[in-house]
Amino acid sequence: MDKDRVEGAVHQAKGAVKQAAGKVMGDKKTEAEGVAEKTAGKVQNTAGGAKDAVRDATDR
Repeated sequence: MDKDRVEGAVHQAKGAVKQAAGKVMGDKKTEAEGVAEKTAGKVQNTAGGAKDAVRDATDR
């Protein structure tokens, strides 16, 4: 598993927590930051998945 997949999953989790905290506190800025971090994590996770797919394809 590529390290980008792991780091992406961590960013997604942190973003979800931040988004929920912002929603509970009524802080739109924190909520938006959480959404942005969650999205960045998804992108990083997808990039890691692509790296894994390329690595798997070249190993065969």
